[in-house]
Formats: sequence, C-alpha cells, structure tokens
Amino acid sequence: MCGIVGIVGRDAVADQMIEALRRLEYRGYDSAGIATLEGGRLERRRAQGKLANLQAKLVESPLAGSTGIGHTRWATHGRPNETNAHPHATARLAVVHNGIIENFRELKQELQADSVVFETETDTEVVAQLVSRNMDRGQKPVEAVAAALPRLRGAFALGFLFAGEDGLLIGARHGAPLAIGFGEGETYLGSDALALAPFTDALTYLEEGDWAILTRDGAEIRDAEGRVVERPRQRIATQAYRIDKGNHRHFMAKEIHEQPEVVGRTLAHYVDMAGGRVALPEALPFDFAKLSRLSITACGTAYYAGLVARYWFESLARLPVDIDVASETRYREAPLEADGLTLVISQSGETADTLASLRYARSQGQHTLSIVNVPTSTIARESSAMLPTLAGPEIGVASTKAFSCQLTVLLCLAIHAGRARGVLDPARERALIDALITVPGLMAEALTREGEIEGLAREVSKARDVLYLGRGTSYPMALEGALKLKEISYIHAEGYAAGELKHGPIALIDESVPVIVIAPHDGVFEKTVSNMQEVAARGGRIVLIGDAQGAAEHGLDTLATVTMPDLDPVVAPIVYAVPIQQLAYHTAVFMGKDVDQPRNLAKSVTVE
Repeated sequence: MCGIVGIVGRDAVADQMIEALRRLEYRGYDSAGIATLEGGRLERRRAQGKLANLQAKLVESPLAGSTGIGHTRWATHGRPNETNAHPHATARLAVVHNGIIENFRELKQELQADSVVFETETDTEVVAQLVSRNMDRGQKPVEAVAAALPRLRGAFALGFLFAGEDGLLIGARHGAPLAIGFGEGETYLGSDALALAPFTDALTYLEEGDWAILTRDGAEIRDAEGRVVERPRQRIATQAYRIDKGNHRHFMAKEIHEQPEVVGRTLAHYVDMAGGRVALPEALPFDFAKLSRLSITACGTAYYAGLVARYWFESLARLPVDIDVASETRYREAPLEADGLTLVISQSGETADTLASLRYARSQGQHTLSIVNVPTSTIARESSAMLPTLAGPEIGVASTKAFSCQLTVLLCLAIHAGRARGVLDPARERALIDALITVPGLMAEALTREGEIEGLAREVSKARDVLYLGRGTSYPMALEGALKLKEISYIHAEGYAAGELKHGPIALIDESVPVIVIAPHDGVFEKTVSNMQEVAARGGRIVLIGDAQGAAEHGLDTLATVTMPDLDPVVAPIVYAVPIQQLAYHTAVFMGKDVDQPRNLAKSVTVE
C-alpha cells in the first residue's frame, strides 16, 4: 500500500525521486522520505504528513547524491510520525518497504537478544537490522540480502541502499509489486509503471520471489532460489501515465468528468457496434455454456461492481453467482468446482486480498478471469485470462471512472455469457448493445445535473447520518453511494436494500436523516415507492435519484429530486454512478475535506 522508488543515476536524483513519489502518493500519504549517498555516507530526509512537507525539508537541506531510494507511507505498523517514516536506516544501509513482515516479532526478539537496539515501532526496521547484522558478520550487500530474504514471512516489496556502495541498489518482491526501469546510464526501481513513466518506457516486472541487483549498467535478476533469471522487458506508453488535474480542482472531479470518454473507449474495445454484438478482444480459455456456477470476488467499490454484475449474469445468462469480499474468500475455504470460473475485479490489479483469492481459486483447479485497470499488474499476469477496463490512471483514492468501466466490462461479459449459454437471441443482444452504445452520451447528460447536486450537497453536509436505498441493481449502487460519501466526507452513511428498511433500519429514520433513494423507473420502481412512503411517514427527508417518469409518479414531498435521463434500466447502474459520485464529491468539498487523499485510506491496498 506504500510507494517505493529507487534510482541509480548519473546526477543528483532527489528531484526525480520527488516526482516519482508524487505519482505514488495515492498509495499512502502518512509520511514520506528519501535517502541518498553523499560521499559514500547515508543521508536521509523524512517528514510526517504529505509529500509537500518533505519537499520543504529538501529546500532547507538538499540532497545531492546520485543513488537513492524514496518512500511514501500508508501506516501499518507504528504511528504515522517522522520516527516511523521510511527509509529506515542503520550505519550500513537504508531500506524502504511496502507490505507487512508477518514474523517481525520473532525476528525482533532474536535481534534484541543479540544486543540490537530498535528506534521505531515498525516491522520494517527488522529488515534493516537483519541485513545490517549479516553485513557486520562479514557478508557483502548482495550476500547479506540473499541470506535475509528467506527469513522474512509476509507480503512485501523492498528497496535497499548501502553506505559506501554508490551505484548499487537491491530490490526484492514477495507478494507486492515491484518494477525495474531502464534508461541511458540509469536504472530505476518503482512500485508501478506510473512512478517510472517520466524517466523510461522500458520496464521489467519482477515475478513472485524475485530480487534484483541494480547498477547504472542495468539489473541482474535472481529468483527465490538465487538463480540468475531473465524476465521480459516491456515497452509502456508513457503518454498513458500522464497525470494532471486539467482545469479541475481535484483529480476526483476530473475523473468523474472523464467517464463518458473512458466508458466509450472501453465499449469500443468490447463491442462490435455495426454487428450489434459483444466481441471480446481475445478468446477465453473456458466455455460459459459449460459452467454451472460463477464465483466473483473483489474488495470495496470493485466488490459492489461485482454485486451489480450478479444481477446481470443471473438475469441475462441464467448463470448462478456466488460473490464474496476477497478478504473472506480464501479463509472461508469455499468449495470450488474444478474447471469452474472465478472472476476477480481490481482497479490496481495488486489488491492483496483479491490476489490471495485468485491464488486460492487456482489451487482449486478453477479457471480465473480478471477485470483490472492495469494490464501489467500481478492479478492480470496470474489469471487464466484478463479483460482490461481502459479507464486510464485513476489518482483519486475514491474510485470513480474505474468503477464505471468495471461495470461496462461486466455487462459486456454478461451479454457474452448469455449468448454462449443460449439465453440471449441475436435480437435481444442487439437491443442490449443499443442500450450500451447510448451510455457515454447519457453519462455526459447526467454530468449536466452537477449544479443542482452541488446545491443538494450543502444540505447533506449538515447531516450526521445518511441512508441510501435501492432495489435490484440499485441496491449495490446504494452501497456504493454510502461508501463514497463516508470515505471522502467522513459522514456516517449506510446503504440498504429498500425492502429491508422495515426490518430494522427504519428505526434510524427521523427529520435529521437524509435518505437517498436510487430508483430508475424499472420493474421494481413501485415497490421502491412503497419504501419511500414508509420513510416519508416517519419524517425522513427523501432525495430521489430517478428519471422524469418516476419523479412524476411517486407523489411524495422530497428534499430534492435529481432527474436522470430516460434509459434502459439494464444500463442504469453505469449512468447513475455519476450523480452518486458527484453528491459525495461536492459534500466533501463543501465541508473542506481532502477529497483526493482522504484520511486513513490509500488507493492500492497491497496488504491483507
């Protein structure tokens, strides 16, 4: 969940590392730090809080070294203060770390018994002290790291810098992503391509258990057994990794407004517009017609995309679906049929719980299909097949365009499955494709409601509690709406299936509680209106997100009605994502919250 960068350069690398860390700050912003070699000596600058605090320190006390490592932190062990900030260092080395060392306590006890004194509360310092002790016993840096790595348990990526060893870095990957970039007389280490895009378009991704020795001439990669191995070098389109806010105040706002474009791009990848059919870019290594059940696993917003997809797969393909949050899947040890299919969904493709679930499914003989926004990610590489979402880099921590692109791919896949299983005839498929083709335009129209949503946000910002209600595919959207509001505004919000209201949550209703009802005019609209009446009878303040027909028919007083364009209900979740996101965004902005980097959260969750 933290971000790592390392550079073996020709000139001073501090500015380059700051640029890379700025691109990695979505991974964590509790603290940041860099270390370089100055005349062979280790020099560090660290600061609590966001990267700007580290930059201020570097203005006061610059670093001129040409070999260095840097880190932006999301705290797992130890408070988010400067003492616990990375890089951690001894007299011999500095280390940066993403992940968790699960056996740090026993290693720390062993080192303390050997008179090692610890300065921080972190698990990372164990790594620094362990390798440093190996060097005290006469081992060279490469030998010391090679001896230490097998002793570490957990999911981690590591970068090492050694005193007196200008032009040398060592990186290691076990369960957390790490890439090597290659330049002219310079070599780079980074958590992902986004960090290294300003410097190089040539990358090699370390595979599970790999570690690498970086010099100015390149990198030697070794596997978990210490054997020198070759890993493929890839070219990345660096233009795709540009990050700026454009004319928007926040990345989240920019990414909300990019949705018509990126959903259109995703549709173009999966739909034969002229033929009126889904045309997957690659053949899948399994046959939907032979599946008896589909298992879906994901975390957070991606899990809610999977919940929507359950309705689509079951109604359009008559394929039963099991869905679990990924953090429970592997530990529940669910029985999975050999030759069945597990579908995993992840924006980053590095989500630790989702990756663990993927590996569990593979161990059970399942086919695995991933829907990810980063086609070079670990989840993508370890899946039997991968479908990209084509959302482009998403910097705001709260997922927006990645979510709508996930929904788009999932609906295309459900239509493909329906055709393969003989449920959808060509006419019905064409009708669904016609509905899908309208989505980018409908999202653009939905974006024009922003002014009224901004006004509504002022009212919502006054609430301590907010409820979201929906039926059918609008139920997962209610869950997603509540998540968006709470994660960036910190207002307590809960999403419920509207029919469940009278089974407990109705006790929360009073005149201080806004109730956001997501209700396109679909087959369950009348049932949803009944639930709205229950809210109104108890003084609840109703906000309806629906279409003109529904607004005309419900007959209730509302705090506000956001009138959405008319559409086929099957695509409603994709289009209705827009007002849900805008309401959360403007509420948080009005309250003065840090929208792009909400407290305690990080974009890529690479620890369990």
